[in-house]
Amino acid sequence: MSAIKNVTLVGASGHLGTFVLEKLLASNKFNVQVIKRPDSRSTVTANVKAVEANFDDLESLTAALQGQDAVVSTISDKASMSQRLLIDAAIAAGVRRFLPSNFGSNMSNPNTRKLSVFKTKVLIEDYLIEKSKTTDLTYTFVYNGGFTDFAIQHKPTIFNGGDSHFSCTSLPTVGDAVVGVLTHPADTQNRAVYVSESMISQNQLFSLAKRISPNKPWAPVDADLDVVVTGALDRFAQGQHDMSTVIPILLKSIIDNEYGAKYVENDNELLGIKEKGDEYLVELLTPLLN
Repeated sequence: MSAIKNVTLVGASGHLGTFVLEKLLASNKFNVQVIKRPDSRSTVTANVKAVEANFDDLESLTAALQGQDAVVSTISDKASMSQRLLIDAAIAAGVRRFLPSNFGSNMSNPNTRKLSVFKTKVLIEDYLIEKSKTTDLTYTFVYNGGFTDFAIQHKPTIFNGGDSHFSCTSLPTVGDAVVGVLTHPADTQNRAVYVSESMISQNQLFSLAKRISPNKPWAPVDADLDVVVTGALDRFAQGQHDMSTVIPILLKSIIDNEYGAKYVENDNELLGIKEKGDEYLVELLTPLLN
């Protein structure tokens, strides 16, 4: 597959999108544009081309993607189903690579794919896989485990003893991984890549948190993850999709090794990702805790 040069980022103003945009620009390897809704009030860096498009209109999206080699989507879960039309537009415009907004948990694990919170992500992945069989569009799924930036709470719940290790990756490093994927299009074509910046446990994270902020009134709570998730799944099935319902289900996929949470084999070397130690985590988490 020939080199990727022109890249469109969708969701550039979101939590992850801002870091992906920063890393794409810092690499100096791509011509980057972002797509915005006509009514969007978000702003982007002055040297980035912003193109307006109606996300409900195939023709509008197709026009916005003309001449683009790759699309990277970091849109929110609430809007994730709109990626289907975005995929159709990418095909119509001749785009060669699509990275959907499926960052995070190991979606190749059958237990993870069955979780109700990932229904839309599964549909989008399956749609991309089918389209890749009959068109020139290829895909890459980026699985980075939990987001380290969101791992610490001031009143943390420690599940099942807290000693099980799992993979996690910070938002800036996910941005680096996206650059790595686009820099190695042939090696990352039509597959998932696995990114594991740190292999850590809940107890280790909690220990770092206390080291960073020793004077905070930490009040950890012990809990059985299976019990908490069972209740959350029941509420989700009844239409309750608030964060207190969704987060326990997400945690199941992030920290439970039966859900592929530990990326012993990963694509760090290919993507130029280095594993990080405690000092990096302290540097990352300090401003978040203070």
